[in-house]
Amino acid sequence: MEEDRRRFISILTTLMAGFGIAASAVPFLSILKPNPGKLRELASLVVDLAPLVAGESMVVAWQNKPIWIIRRTQMMLDTLTRIHPLLRDPNSLVQQQPDYVRNEYRSLNPEYFIVVGICTHLGCSPQYKPEPGELNATWPGGFFCPCHGSTFDLAGRVMKGVPAPVNLEIPPYRFINAHTISLGEDPSLF
Repeated sequence: MEEDRRRFISILTTLMAGFGIAASAVPFLSILKPNPGKLRELASLVVDLAPLVAGESMVVAWQNKPIWIIRRTQMMLDTLTRIHPLLRDPNSLVQQQPDYVRNEYRSLNPEYFIVVGICTHLGCSPQYKPEPGELNATWPGGFFCPCHGSTFDLAGRVMKGVPAPVNLEIPPYRFINAHTISLGEDPSLF
């Protein structure tokens, strides 16, 4: 009888300790649960493009990445069609963009270019060099990565003969209206 009583007390103590540990772990584990508001914030970002004039650029942060937004001039757009022989992947065959922007401009609206500002070679941040001839006599304008010399045109397409293997990445985005985008949203879902 005494032995049964000890076994019962031992089991009861073990169960109570287990419940106590579980109850005290709940607050700690709830810290690890992502905040739904923060997840929505990371998933999409609304950006007003109206302040940009033709030829200007802006940088926003989305999912801890720099996103470059450039309002291209007509001269910039005209250059894109003339430089195909200089490009490694002029038709964007390597999947670095959503299908809905697989076009000459790599954009939903040719006037606005939206791209992840991270070099596809080693993850450096290229510089925006839009002026033709700014780097050398044949420079058509685009992006230059000073770390290893990779160059990209004004549609983020990689030039031949540089270390970067593929075009710059285009993030998912959609236009809410003529001058407002939502980064992180696929337009086919709306």
